[in-house]
Amino acid sequence: MSDHAKYQVVVPDTEYWKRQIPCQSACPLLTDARGYVRAIAGGDDRQAYRLARGPNPLASICGRICGAPCEVACRRGTVDRPIAIRALKRFVCERHGVEVRGGDPTGAIEEAAAESEQQNAAVDEVQHLLGYVRRAPMDRPSGPKVAIIGSGPAGLAAAHDLSLLGMRPVVFEMEPIEAGMLHLGVPAYRLPRDVIRAEVEAIRELGVEFRLGVTVGEGVSLAELRETHSAVLIAVGAKRSRGLPIENIDAPGVIGGVEFLRSVALREPLPLGRKVIVIGGGNVAFDVARTVMRQESYDVAVTARRRPGVEEVHLCALESLEEMPADAIEVEEAEEEGISRHNSVGPHEILIDERGQFFGVAFKRCTRVFDEEGRFNPEFDETDLMTLQGDCLLLSVGQRVSFDFIDPELDGIRLTERGFVDVDPDTGQSSTAPDIFVAGDCAYGPKLAVHALASGKRAARRIFERLSGGRLDTSDVEQHLPIEGYSREKDYEKIARITLPTLSVSERRTSLSKPVELPLDEESARREASRCLDCGVNTIFDGDKCILCGGCVDVCPTLCLKLVPLEEIAGGAPDHGADPVERLREVWSEGEPEAPLSAIIKDEERCIRCALCAERCPTEAITMERFSFKEVWVGTEAHSA
Repeated sequence: MSDHAKYQVVVPDTEYWKRQIPCQSACPLLTDARGYVRAIAGGDDRQAYRLARGPNPLASICGRICGAPCEVACRRGTVDRPIAIRALKRFVCERHGVEVRGGDPTGAIEEAAAESEQQNAAVDEVQHLLGYVRRAPMDRPSGPKVAIIGSGPAGLAAAHDLSLLGMRPVVFEMEPIEAGMLHLGVPAYRLPRDVIRAEVEAIRELGVEFRLGVTVGEGVSLAELRETHSAVLIAVGAKRSRGLPIENIDAPGVIGGVEFLRSVALREPLPLGRKVIVIGGGNVAFDVARTVMRQESYDVAVTARRRPGVEEVHLCALESLEEMPADAIEVEEAEEEGISRHNSVGPHEILIDERGQFFGVAFKRCTRVFDEEGRFNPEFDETDLMTLQGDCLLLSVGQRVSFDFIDPELDGIRLTERGFVDVDPDTGQSSTAPDIFVAGDCAYGPKLAVHALASGKRAARRIFERLSGGRLDTSDVEQHLPIEGYSREKDYEKIARITLPTLSVSERRTSLSKPVELPLDEESARREASRCLDCGVNTIFDGDKCILCGGCVDVCPTLCLKLVPLEEIAGGAPDHGADPVERLREVWSEGEPEAPLSAIIKDEERCIRCALCAERCPTEAITMERFSFKEVWVGTEAHSA
């Protein structure tokens, strides 16, 4: 490496090109978000839905509530603000998803597979699964029965894929309604119940059996499930609120936030009083606080009995506003709805009256939440106290999983020190009980719904392998296609992110079921989708044609191209053998040993795929090429189990 080197360069390979599409890489399901966003921009909503639905059996639900790690990773965010990817997913699902198909999943899947085959397009995961089902060593519905404990996102995803793979999934849900925490933990103003029902019915139509109101460990034992099923998947979710190591935490009037949301979802109102305090700073805490604000309007019984309704809601968070884990939109909408927020405070004492009834909380000022190494290690000023009085305290400081139905000795299932089932992290299979698998929150703790979906799908494939004797391997399908006549929408780089339409505050506070976020209209969706930088498109340089005139550098609006002396460049491709820069020096010096050596380098993070460089190039050394990739599951021949 030269002492004068200022720039580190790499030779692109497959992983390099994948990293150029950060939205897809960030999705646990590897959904081609770029693909469906650009399809929407081009007016092809059917193709957009196929891309959104292919790897995601709950696409319509995710279009409403997904935490959208794709948006966090979106490169447009380095220019101004990310694309509204989740809202665009909802847009196409409301046009072609289960909401409008009447619960006809197989029709949608078969249609997508047939059209992909006709177009010779890059096949999606569902098409691969369907193809393998047709060749599977067992006929539906005579495949092995698989018990799934829990019908949340992990359980539903596993049931969906196991059914496609010829198994007979039986889902056991302790609640009287399907979908677990999707129904009981997500307020209806964020996730309409008819969308949940449509998604569940679509999965039921695949042959999945649901048994509701069955608590494993009470109505049926885990041992009985193992006797009557070939495998058991535990996907119970984090359905219990965490407490706090503080006195009087069990006093009457102190309620877990998750338990409160469950009571509301099941129409079992709890007496809250006029003034409610919520402790927590995450999305669930805001769900709790915002649901409390809507409590009076839905509880007709309260009005009939002339009991007082909620007048004040105070949300108290350990973190500062900047540190709060809740989404910014949750914080903003909560403020609009009248919720009072107190940051950087932690509970010091829960106050009770002479009857032992809760009546307030003494808070101490939090001076630091995380230490120098970024670990959760709060510090407090014990002398700076604030007291809030209230009629009810709702705790939303985290959730936990309960494995009460497991007897480690009797069931032969080893638990970790943290109380989780000890599993192979790659397969979700129990280390001591090969017929037991774990997925979702109970595998790794509470995360986003899309993480639980991905976990359930992985578990389904491993269960299939164990029971069928076959094998499902991942295979990368990638394409590099030159683009003829590439162009972009006028002034796409100047379009500001859309402000998602919402119901007025006065209207949305009157009901638990009125949606806060409204759907995008067609014009808005097309415009928002046109902001996408289309990161799968790359500028490809032909070194044999390039004359190093620098024209491309001159027209680049983001200064992502530079013409630099070769001596300022160092190679950075250790996996490719010899340093490419040194090899370049050798080749060039063979022809003109005295010629000054230069090269054009590119900063991918700055490129907005405008193609001005290709238009400017006098020798046509620059072309625009589309790269796409999918990780698909393909089956191999089965062997004796």
